[in-house]
Amino acid sequence: MNQIPQLVAVFAYLSLLTVGGGMAAYPEMENLTVNVHHWVTQDQLVHFYSLGQMAPGPNLNMVAAIGEHVAGIAGAIAVPLAFYAPTGLFALIIGRLWVRLANWPWRTSIQNGLSPTALGLMLAGLLSFGTTALRLGHPRVMFLVGLDWIAVAMAAFVLVMMLRTKVNPALLVLGCGVVGAFTFR
Repeated sequence: MNQIPQLVAVFAYLSLLTVGGGMAAYPEMENLTVNVHHWVTQDQLVHFYSLGQMAPGPNLNMVAAIGEHVAGIAGAIAVPLAFYAPTGLFALIIGRLWVRLANWPWRTSIQNGLSPTALGLMLAGLLSFGTTALRLGHPRVMFLVGLDWIAVAMAAFVLVMMLRTKVNPALLVLGCGVVGAFTFR
């Protein structure tokens, strides 16, 4: 059966949820791609998202990998178009309107209301992603409510390094990849 129409509909919808960034759409992406359509597993979605984080460009270019996984090359082309076109068009229209409404008294109120909304959406995505990512390890390293404590330690280390130093994030990705290669075999 041709999955392209369903893929296009789902990812066009998801594109409108990326207020504040791609992580904002992650919980709904997980629900639709894992629970509703069964295109990928939770673990596969985490891996696709992680690969998107490491690849150059926007992290949600990973939607092409989901499209390819589900519908081959046609899916790899259709899904990014469906994902980026609606928000691109929306940003163009709202951007032009926003300039025209520069002196409108409600403009600041709307902006002040959108900031915490974007933060809430991103935090929901982070929690959804994190609950899967931090329990991906093998059973030999998993204990206490199913958390993979090596993965938790790696995430904490990266967080501290990013907040406290000026280390290049690519070095952290490389280092954690090496640790993961030896730890999670």
